[in-house]
Amino acid sequence: MRGLSGSALKCIAIVTMLIDHIGAAVLARLLIAGEGGEALYSLYYTTRTIGRIAFPIFCFLLVEGFEHTGNRKKYALRLLAFALISEAPFDLAFSSSVIEYAHQNVFFTLFIGVMTMMAFRVVEEKTEWDPIFRGAALALILFAGMGGAYFMRTDYDAKGVMCIMALYIFRKMRGPQILAGCLAFCWWELAALVAFLPIAFYNGKRGWNIKYIFYVFYPLHLLVLYFVCVWMGIAGIPAV
Repeated sequence: MRGLSGSALKCIAIVTMLIDHIGAAVLARLLIAGEGGEALYSLYYTTRTIGRIAFPIFCFLLVEGFEHTGNRKKYALRLLAFALISEAPFDLAFSSSVIEYAHQNVFFTLFIGVMTMMAFRVVEEKTEWDPIFRGAALALILFAGMGGAYFMRTDYDAKGVMCIMALYIFRKMRGPQILAGCLAFCWWELAALVAFLPIAFYNGKRGWNIKYIFYVFYPLHLLVLYFVCVWMGIAGIPAV
C-alpha cells in the first residue's frame, strides 16, 4: 500500500528527535562553553529546527495508538512507567544532574495527553447529557490537562497537551485534523508544520512491528548523549 505506515512515521520522528537532542544536549553545551563561534551556532540552530518535526508526529501517533489500543489503561500506565524511567536520563542529558524538577521529560506530556483523551471519551459517550453541559465538561477537562502539564513543567507543557487534543478532536477527518494541528502549532512553533507533510501521507497501517522502539530509544539515547558530553569534558555544563 502506498503512503507512510505508522512505523515509518515513528522512524521519522525518532531520527528528527535525535538530531534535535544532539543540538540541545551537546552543541548547546559547546556554545555555552564559548566554543565554535558562528558556525557552531548555525549548526545548533539547524538541528533544533529539524527537531521541531518530531513532536507533532509523536502527538499524531499517540492519538492513533489511543484509538487502536485494546487496553487504554495499560497504554497510559506504560507511558507513565517510561516517564519515570526516562526522567534521570533526561535530567542528566540537559541539566547535568540526576534529579532536576524544573523540567520533566516528554513522556509525562504524552501521559497527560492520554489521560485527557480518556476523560474526553467518558464525556463524549454521555450522549444523554445536555450539549451545553457536555461542552462545558469537555472544556474543563482540556484546561485541567493543560494546567497539569503546565504546573508539572513537562516538555512542551500546556501547549503540548493542547496540540494532542486538537489532533484528537478531529481524529475522524484527516483533512480537518491536519488543519487543526497546523493551527495549534503555528502560533508557537512554525517549523513544526513540516511534520504534517508526512502525516498527510499516513496510510492507516501499523507497518513494521517496532512497538517498543521509541520507549527504549528515548531514555537510551539521552544517556548516550550525556556520556558523549562526559567524554568531551562538557558534561558539567547544564545545557538549559
